[in-house]
Amino acid sequence: MLGGGGSTGNAWLIGVVAGLADAGVDVTADLTVGTSAGSTAAAQLAGATPAELYAAALVPPPVRTAGPGRADDRTRQAAEQMARTAALVAGARDAGDMRRRIGAAALALPASSDESARARWRATVAARLPSPSWPQRPVLLTVVDARTGEPVVLDRHSGVDLVDAVAASCASAFAYRIGDEWYVDGGYRRGENADLAAGSRRVLVLAPFGGRTRAPRAWGLHLAAQVDELRARGSAVEVVVPGAAADHLFGPQAMDLTLRPEAARAGHARGAALAERVAAFWD
Repeated sequence: MLGGGGSTGNAWLIGVVAGLADAGVDVTADLTVGTSAGSTAAAQLAGATPAELYAAALVPPPVRTAGPGRADDRTRQAAEQMARTAALVAGARDAGDMRRRIGAAALALPASSDESARARWRATVAARLPSPSWPQRPVLLTVVDARTGEPVVLDRHSGVDLVDAVAASCASAFAYRIGDEWYVDGGYRRGENADLAAGSRRVLVLAPFGGRTRAPRAWGLHLAAQVDELRARGSAVEVVVPGAAADHLFGPQAMDLTLRPEAARAGHARGAALAERVAAFWD
């Protein structure tokens, strides 16, 4: 289960899997569920080795000192987006109402109806994926219907291109259109969506945001509730989170591309440190 976490979260996820692999622990699973940044990681890991992806994550991005794409600009935009959505969460009656409010707000953004913005985002996502094709092994990517607020799970049988599925799962800044449907970030269902592994004997959850949620705990969207649900149905569950030392890599900073190498190294160190424990669980 690969949770959401922005650009740094994606790098951290890749780092964890690479750190485990370098320690001799292969966590290739019968089912992979990806949410937001985790959907990108799920598609990447299905088409390239952890070592290849880790090496790519360590390459610093070009430094932009002016114009869109600057690190401070992306962080500011992420902070503004978090503030807007926090207000929507605070005004919602329940999880379904929250998703409908989030979807309506996203649909109202100018970028949602801007086909050039959609095309640029799709091209960005496509450039990150080793292959545009769905893997044969089961991979589930989470999204939320922007018009109804209903959670949706996409896979290779959904009739949706992998690139579009990943782009929709990561659509936190605007609603992403696929055909006649509009979607927003799958993290609005749940940050990790670990409950989609119900019935599995073992479930490994990699959670860049550490299981935190901005929704009231009574709604049951937080990771601890998901883990309780899985265990109640007989699954053994292991959770890996970044730890306090890596907190500065997430939050609004999660969209800072310059932090990706540091996040990847932090993930690799975490995977290597927990390799023995994960191996005992996974085997």
